[in-house]
Amino acid sequence: MNKNIKSLFKMSALSVGLSVAVNLSAQESQTPNTDDDKGDYENRLLIVGQNNTLNTEAGSATIIDEVQLEKYEFDDIHRILAQVPGVNIRQEDGYGLRPNIGFRGVTPERSKKINILEDGILIGPAPYSAPAAYYFPMVSRMTSVEVYKGPSAILYGPNTVAGTLNMLTRQVSQDNEGMVDVSYGSDAYSKFHGYAIHNFDNLGVLIEGINLQSDGFKTLDSGGDTGFDKKDITTKFRYDLKGEQFDQVFELKLGYADELSNETYLGLTDEDFALSPFRRYAASQLGEMDWQHEQVQFNHFLQGENFDITTRAYRNDFERAWRKLNNFRPSNNPATQRSLQDILSAPSEGINAIYYQVLTGQKDSEGLFEQLLIGVNDRTFYSQGVQTDLNLKFEWGDITHNIKTGIRYHEDEIERFHTEDNFNMVSGILVATGAETAITTANTERSKVWSIYLKDTLELDQWELTFGFRSEIIDSYYQNNLVGFENDWLKKSTTIVLPGVSAFYSIDDMSGVFAGLHRGFIPTSPKQSPEIEIEDSTNLELGYRYFNQANRIELVGFYSDFDNLKESCTASTSSSCFSIIDQEFNAGNAEVFGLEASWADRFSLSNDIDVPWMLTYSYTSAEFQETFDSDFELWGDVSAGDSVPYLPEHQLTLDIGLEASQWRTNLMISYVDEMNEAAGDNVALSGVMTDAYWNLDLSAAYDFMDYGTVYLKAENVLDEVNIISRRPFGARPSKPQQFYLGYKYRW
Repeated sequence: MNKNIKSLFKMSALSVGLSVAVNLSAQESQTPNTDDDKGDYENRLLIVGQNNTLNTEAGSATIIDEVQLEKYEFDDIHRILAQVPGVNIRQEDGYGLRPNIGFRGVTPERSKKINILEDGILIGPAPYSAPAAYYFPMVSRMTSVEVYKGPSAILYGPNTVAGTLNMLTRQVSQDNEGMVDVSYGSDAYSKFHGYAIHNFDNLGVLIEGINLQSDGFKTLDSGGDTGFDKKDITTKFRYDLKGEQFDQVFELKLGYADELSNETYLGLTDEDFALSPFRRYAASQLGEMDWQHEQVQFNHFLQGENFDITTRAYRNDFERAWRKLNNFRPSNNPATQRSLQDILSAPSEGINAIYYQVLTGQKDSEGLFEQLLIGVNDRTFYSQGVQTDLNLKFEWGDITHNIKTGIRYHEDEIERFHTEDNFNMVSGILVATGAETAITTANTERSKVWSIYLKDTLELDQWELTFGFRSEIIDSYYQNNLVGFENDWLKKSTTIVLPGVSAFYSIDDMSGVFAGLHRGFIPTSPKQSPEIEIEDSTNLELGYRYFNQANRIELVGFYSDFDNLKESCTASTSSSCFSIIDQEFNAGNAEVFGLEASWADRFSLSNDIDVPWMLTYSYTSAEFQETFDSDFELWGDVSAGDSVPYLPEHQLTLDIGLEASQWRTNLMISYVDEMNEAAGDNVALSGVMTDAYWNLDLSAAYDFMDYGTVYLKAENVLDEVNIISRRPFGARPSKPQQFYLGYKYRW
């Protein structure tokens, strides 16, 4: 039997065993409950929960529900998260295929410093061994998106510095229902999305599928497609078991997804961007990402009078091969050595002019140092585990205790097999030289982790006081698999305890103030020597929250003191990182502080028309507190007081609409401040900034009642094109003006 299947069986067996054990012990001690006391299984897949009461958790919390998601029908998580304060983003391809997301001042590079969950389960390919998120779930199939930051981050690991992003997939409802959604738009965009739910007594079945594709908005010098084709199918089986004392839910989730996209890391010079921002150089013509993702998850939910327990066993497999331009062929002459970032930053200086002409197809390759290296970064991942979460409520004297505790055993692994081939540029076409394929990287990184958390919230009059901790016990392993490097290996163990404390004071039933303090942690990868320290921080926040059915206000100030800020070298960071993939760097002390504000309300223009609106604002300041010299391309030679890269100081979003019984229209206006491309001096992008920009997105829909809904959306209405980043390898444009027309039918 395949070892992966064996592992899954073991995990499932452990999950069932834990559930049965808790069930038997609970039957001995619990008394019957009433229907009014029964909780909601779906809420245990959420972090924040439904927005129907004042949230008394200490910590900034935002939930974007299905109604809000359907207003704009966004396929890009970056655009969705523009509605959330305290989120910093570096866009890359315009479609959100490879997101770069950070919270509260942490570097957004490949979203590796936040926890990304789907239905409460870590969804990254290898969240401990290789957290860079080259796979991201298709947000078009999500029914809820949650962002949680602050002291309760200790519930969700391993990364507790910034916060957690949790996405909820469609649940198996008790009704027989379904939907078909088709949409067409600019650049041959198309979306086909549908689901069906059917119930057979206590057994419910969901089948959901979606396909997104586009020819892309960029134009290759050599001709060809610059778009993508993504597919996703999910099946769920849910069995509800009602008992005299306990209710139970058993659920099996199976998923498959794939993507084929003609994407590259090669951007443009600033001069070429000004002339033709959607151009792609001839040297990028072979760029192609090809990945497949498989998912199995088994959930068991047990609920009694004053407790519930959720156990989840999961297995995710992810394979990807990304073929793209890596660099020019190295030579023995240092005078000819240039990274792609160096070439595109100064395309007319010295030998850079020759390289630039080859990249653009204006000149044929002559000599070895003008040959182009096309690499295939082939990687295989798995992530599996079992976790059990217990919620218990009881009274002791005059104090009500709400206890949340959980344990998780998790394993993940990445196997890298990177190769490179030599190509000549011949009349604008890349032609293989026929030289032997070189194996550049072959290694394995693996992590085995026990995670434990405990949080006790004490309710006393108008106060809620919370004390808790999280512990991560990580055993990791690294092995270089290249021939002759058998002795290049490392085993290490890391144990960390992360305490947190918070308080919420209810001013009245609709408002309160809160404060929290917790320790933040981000682990090092298995290949890093002990000299590379973990990322460690002390995080403080103070906030105010107001809620009623129409009006919601949240104001939060935060401060993070990093004992050690670290970053890793990835290909998406710089072309100079190809030879030291995932090498991590220490920056020492850094400080981040800021303000997050959100205000949502609605008013009526008449008896038939409402005006819902929401305003969010973020201010972030992040600075290094130490002076140091680094050859890491994001940092360079840093002086104390230099800003951390890719963190806009100001961000603002206004979402306003007009809604009637059968129609609606919504406008989202967003502003993102300029960002530093590098922190210090003496690296390719020193002193260079991205563009500050405004973006307007518009949507409208008309409901024909029994005959479905027609919707229209327009992204980047003003058709403003800006440099959103110069990584990887050159200037990259924001998404141009795009129009979409869709039809949705439900039954």
